This record gives sequence, structure tokens and C-alpha cells, in this order.
Amino acid sequence: MSIQTLEFHGLPALRLALPEGDAVVVARHGAQVLSWLTGGVERIYLSPRALMDGHSAIRGGVPICFPQFNQRGPLPKHGFVRNLAWQPDSPREAQPHELAMVLHDGDATRAFWPHAFRAELRVSLRPGSLRMALIVDNTGSAPWTFAAALHTYLRVDEIANVRLEGLQGANRWDAVRDDRHVEMAPALRFEGEFDSVYTSAADGLRLVQPSGTLAIRQSASCTETVVWNPGAQLSAKLADMPDDGYRHMLCVEAARIDEPVQLHGGGQWTGWQELTLG
Repeated sequence: MSIQTLEFHGLPALRLALPEGDAVVVARHGAQVLSWLTGGVERIYLSPRALMDGHSAIRGGVPICFPQFNQRGPLPKHGFVRNLAWQPDSPREAQPHELAMVLHDGDATRAFWPHAFRAELRVSLRPGSLRMALIVDNTGSAPWTFAAALHTYLRVDEIANVRLEGLQGANRWDAVRDDRHVEMAPALRFEGEFDSVYTSAADGLRLVQPSGTLAIRQSASCTETVVWNPGAQLSAKLADMPDDGYRHMLCVEAARIDEPVQLHGGGQWTGWQELTLG
């Protein structure tokens, strides 16, 4: 196992690599995972038109949404932490296969949000498996509430050949049609824009495509799973996405959004997502 500092598409980043060849890259900008290689294949989608200026939101990878999801509140879309510089943290001696990035409240965060906090992204890498944990601490005395998500962009060979299994029976809010119902399909398939919030599946999900299967699990503290693909029309309107970018990505996000977390002074919350081949 090795951790090295590097520039990735011009951004300061850390790379954690295993002797088996697996590697993950995390930018200091937003503590955003930008690459996960395993089996010699890139598993994370990063738009070739993503803005890598150290200020803007990056299209692709795994943006961290905190303390707000999307535009559900007064803050900038998806909160503010994805657009701030995080600091590398010392690895825990007992966990040499981990990489950690931290963000503390300060002038940059108080410009948006008045609360005292510490946020940590802890990335754990094993052969064929990536685990990302967001750990939030209330370092003040007053309680506050928040929403959060790991907005994971998965790279797929061809969206028309993908199916996502495991959400049958889950409550669904279809944001495209503004419709609420129970998901009846044993497997989701993707034709056109798809944007839905599901109650999370206790047994996890399976992303199945001809090149292989990816198992997706998330913590019980992440009570929702968001599934998103922009489809052809919206992809063509996104300046930081190629017109055909939708064909090679699918967002499957571990989220806590419908019922915000209330965190008391000194309290801690952890939400994680784990991706495993096979």
C-alpha cells in the first residue's frame, strides 16, 4: 500500500494504491474521489469536460453533498463542501489501507453556514472493493440539522445495456414526473432522463452489465438511494458534459435527505457507500 501526492487533471490530489494494482485518487478540492481503478478498469465516471479550476463543482467522480442536498434549502446547490479545499489527515495506524481528508469550519464555511463542524471523508481500498465514509462531527454546543449524500458517478460501458437490481418494492419519488409510487420493476433500465429518490434497500443493489457486476451497499444511516442519468436531451444542455456523456455514466448515490439529521453538540454521524466487484 502506498499514498502519494500528485496533480490529477491539474488538481492537487492524493493517490492510494495497493500492490494488486487497485488505486483510488481523491482531490483536495471537495475531497472528491475522481478515479477508482480495479481489475485494470476505471469504475468511476469523470466527464472529460469537467471544470478543474479548483473553484467550480466537478462533473463526475463522487461529489460530497453537505449540509444540503440539491436545492432543498437556502444554500448553494448540494451545499458548499464540494467546492472547498480539504486537508489530508494522518492515516490511522491500524488501517494502513485508508486515506482520509478533513474539513473544519472556518471563514470559508461561515460565509454560507454559521455552525461549528468537522467533516471527514475516509476512503478504504481493498482488492476489488472501495468504501467511502463521510463522518460529520458537531464540534460546537448548539444542535443543527443537515442533509448529505455521496453523489457517486459510476462508469458504465453503455447505459442501454445496464440494469440496476434491488429496488423492487421500495418507495420511489420520480423527480422527472413528480410522481410517488412503489417500484414494481425487478430491475431498472434506462431510456431517457431518469431521476428518482428511493428508500434504501437493506440488501444492497447490483449494477449488472455485460462487462461484469458491481455490488453496491450503503449504511443504514443513509436512508435514501438516488438514481440519476440525464438522458440525451439534458446531457446535451450540460456545458460540462459531452452530448453522449449520459451513455457512459449512472449515478447511484447513498443519501440522507428526506429526514434531515439533527446532530447535537459533541455528536457524530457516519454515512458510507461500498462498491465491490462480483
